[in-house]
Amino acid sequence: MLYLFAGDDSKNKLKAYEKFVGSVPKGVETFFVSRNDFRKAELERFYSGAGLFSQKSAVFYEDVFEREEVRDFILERLDKMVDSENTFVFLDGKLNKSVVDAFKKAGAKENQCNIFELPKEKKEKFNNFLLANAFGDKDKLHLWIYFRQAVDAGVVMEELIGVLFWKVKDMILKKNLGKWKVAELQSFASKISYILPESRKKGLDAESVFERFLLEAF
Repeated sequence: MLYLFAGDDSKNKLKAYEKFVGSVPKGVETFFVSRNDFRKAELERFYSGAGLFSQKSAVFYEDVFEREEVRDFILERLDKMVDSENTFVFLDGKLNKSVVDAFKKAGAKENQCNIFELPKEKKEKFNNFLLANAFGDKDKLHLWIYFRQAVDAGVVMEELIGVLFWKVKDMILKKNLGKWKVAELQSFASKISYILPESRKKGLDAESVFERFLLEAF
């Protein structure tokens, strides 16, 4: 089985996704894989056989289509996932039409290919780098303010994590540490990728968990 939850309407998308996660029967073994944890061989094992401790598994992939190499690898194997005894669920941001069409062509039915888009008139632009710069300056007040503004503008948390991850790597690469220490930045980069998958796995409100994580980062 194959399912997709994508689009820029983060509120309704995550609501539907988390409802689906909660509907997985207790006897089904579940796995949550973030973009940094994706392994090609692991995916092949998942669609080739049953779970380790049960007959069936549900595998949740979050934000793995960002890298072109990974995206192409997955799209070429969608038909194998459709035919598998296991269930494959993908959560991502706004995707190109070609990606969505690939899911439909592979056999994902209308209720399995869930695209959540904000109406054009409701879309607002937000400068994500305001959040990144506040983090770089260790400005907790403005970090929180910009986070709330971004969420209110409809910016998905995956995008905010992406820009913060980029900011950390950029600071380390350019040795422009400001008020930070290298070890602090490395620790932050290591932890941030697991915030959303872990919170959803535990059935927690992802937005609240991420917000608390930012406020406790320094």
